[in-house]
Amino acid sequence: MEYRSNNNVVYSCKYHVVWCPKYRRKVLVGAISERLKELIEQKCSEIKVDIMEMEIMSDHVHLQMEVDPQFGINKAVRSIKGYTSSALRKEFKELTTRLPSLWTNSYFVSTVGNAPLNVIEQYIESPKTSERMPRL
Repeated sequence: MEYRSNNNVVYSCKYHVVWCPKYRRKVLVGAISERLKELIEQKCSEIKVDIMEMEIMSDHVHLQMEVDPQFGINKAVRSIKGYTSSALRKEFKELTTRLPSLWTNSYFVSTVGNAPLNVIEQYIESPKTSERMPRL
């Protein structure tokens, strides 16, 4: 197992996170999907969150990431969702006419601790045709 550290904590905190657009609308396609990937990578780099896997489905986002426990998973998800919503709604005006806000307030999070990482990675990378996601 690989551990990370900051000034006073040694950790291995890996999470599987899923969230959806408001009303589960299938708006995360084409250029919006590509731009969303870029924005998530930018924000995660800025807040020092390591992305292990990422998949953008038409109506939800899957992320497997490692977060410093002193920063916290809640703060990480709120930062990513807030940043991406603001940027996407400025760049893609169709998102402002179809949705009052881009993301729902809720999200799914699960620790990856005991599950083999390759199982989680296979789940995230499985064909998009399955369009799978836990209900929020």
